[in-house]
Amino acid sequence: MTSQQLTSLARASKGVGLGGHQGDAPPRPRRRRRRGLVTLLVMVLPSVVLLVVINGYPLVFAAIQALTNGNLVQVGKFIGLQNFVAAVTLPGFWPAVRFTIIFTIVGVFGSWIIGLGLALLTKTRVHARGVIRTLLLLPWIVPIVVSSTSWNWLVATSTSPIPLLLKSLGFGNVLFLADPTLAQITVLAFKVWVSFPFMLLMMGSALAGVDENVYEAARVDGASRSQTFFRITLPLIARPTYISWILMVIFCINDFPIVYLLTGGGPIGSTNTLVVLAYQEVFSNFQTGPGVAIAFIMTIVAVIVSLVLFRQIRKADIE
Repeated sequence: MTSQQLTSLARASKGVGLGGHQGDAPPRPRRRRRRGLVTLLVMVLPSVVLLVVINGYPLVFAAIQALTNGNLVQVGKFIGLQNFVAAVTLPGFWPAVRFTIIFTIVGVFGSWIIGLGLALLTKTRVHARGVIRTLLLLPWIVPIVVSSTSWNWLVATSTSPIPLLLKSLGFGNVLFLADPTLAQITVLAFKVWVSFPFMLLMMGSALAGVDENVYEAARVDGASRSQTFFRITLPLIARPTYISWILMVIFCINDFPIVYLLTGGGPIGSTNTLVVLAYQEVFSNFQTGPGVAIAFIMTIVAVIVSLVLFRQIRKADIE
């Protein structure tokens, strides 16, 4: 047996083939991948644990409160779904549901229509377009406390500027925040005022992604402006539109400061939304269980609406 054969046998006994590679032994890159995966898990684990603690613990504790008869200080005995039954039988629950639906619909579509219209206007070549866009964002940029204080100053009393103006025009003594219907209209207008800049940003970015060649082809084919808008613009921005609707639905359902700072839910509960009612039950009436149950009902509704709109996003992607 030659020396070359002896060398080959020795290398073969160590699992090394003729080409200098190991035969049955696992390759080193696989070991490195495993080590990299372990390192990644070790580095990510603290962040995951922190997120679970920050988000998961309040959710679990809220679920416990919704199923017990405790209070803000201690957890009571398990009573099942009685808090949910108590929540839906509250005198102000269904009026709050009604106004929450109106508040959400007006907030979503009112701000979307105004935001889309302004996005279309500012897309054209206008003088000082950057300054105009910045000014249009002010209702969203200004802190909500400042905005609500300004609106209160404008409409709250009979000596406020807008009631005085209407009185001088012959409309009598108009009290916006004392009349239930006018208070609701004021809250809805305030919501649209605060929210349309968000829609302006969303729709402006969506319109910026539409190819101008599409509009050129439509003009060549003789399409009118309305046909171009409904058959080209809206379908092409459908996905960003649905995303903005999902976000605005969540914003509206959970919007506490707009209602609470402007009207506090009054007069006589006419502007109460579910989130304000939940706050009142927990922190004013000290009924923790029904208040948290209302919050869970809001969450379930928001999830259902989001899932429906997500399905529309998938359809828009397919088309």
